[in-house]
Amino acid sequence: MAEQNSTNKKTIPPYMKAISGSLGGIVEASCLQPIDVIKTRLQLDRSGSYKGIVHCGSTTIQNEGVRALWKGLTPFATHLTLKYALRMGSNAVLQGAFKNSETGKLSPQGRVMAGFGAGVLEALVIVTPFEVVKIRLQQQRGLSTELLKYKGPIHCARMIVREEGILGLWAGAAPTVMRNGTNQAAMFTAKNAFDTMLWKKHEGDGKVLHPWQSMISGFLAGTAGPICTGPFDVVKTRLMAQSKSVGELKYRGMFHAISTIHAEEGLRALWKGLIPRLMRIPPGQAIMWAVADQITGFYERTYLKNAPL
Repeated sequence: MAEQNSTNKKTIPPYMKAISGSLGGIVEASCLQPIDVIKTRLQLDRSGSYKGIVHCGSTTIQNEGVRALWKGLTPFATHLTLKYALRMGSNAVLQGAFKNSETGKLSPQGRVMAGFGAGVLEALVIVTPFEVVKIRLQQQRGLSTELLKYKGPIHCARMIVREEGILGLWAGAAPTVMRNGTNQAAMFTAKNAFDTMLWKKHEGDGKVLHPWQSMISGFLAGTAGPICTGPFDVVKTRLMAQSKSVGELKYRGMFHAISTIHAEEGLRALWKGLIPRLMRIPPGQAIMWAVADQITGFYERTYLKNAPL
């Protein structure tokens, strides 16, 4: 019993994980929104209008101004803040549920399952509707607001519900669930492994990583997901971008979209936008974990007993 109580004392509460994730998400969104806009434009480019990342960025600035690189920032920042709060908080709850009741230890399988569950939850509750709105805004081209179909995030959401029904906000939910579940299972497992291997850091030990240490662990943990889940991300973007209001839908679902893209554009098309994803996700994880680890580390050092002062 004494050992179990000691273990409980060394547990960071889920609400602290949620707070740390939400603050990290705000900083990440502010820094990396242009990369996300470029990634979306490349994934939606079926005619080869853009010759690469730099050309896409320069063309967007030339035709629409610098501010166009921050299109969809409001839903993106809100989305990241809520997503990270839910991800970090739910992962902490699930990890607690999967811990061995006698030893208080979490097995590698339990860590993977907790990460996957957190990814599925965030995909259904937050990620899908916010990304539908963000992608619809990002795919619009032009300088004049009057000529754009969607005037802003709230107007966009209302138009989608009016024209396509409430389920229109959950277009592309299936590939989003697969992408986020797999991503978070890999990310949480890898982050813990890198913290342990590189810095000898264990949760509850009171050790606060330097921001640069958290950034290295977060960057490395964020690299595997985009490579593994590239096709899910491309399909998600295509499904979210198409609107029922313009006629018959090109893609009828996740598997139909994968087969259609492969047949019409080749296998490599399923990894379109991979480079900008790798430019955004690993640095984004580095930024988020640098913020989150400082907050949770301060909590460990200040409030958890047995932590060195």
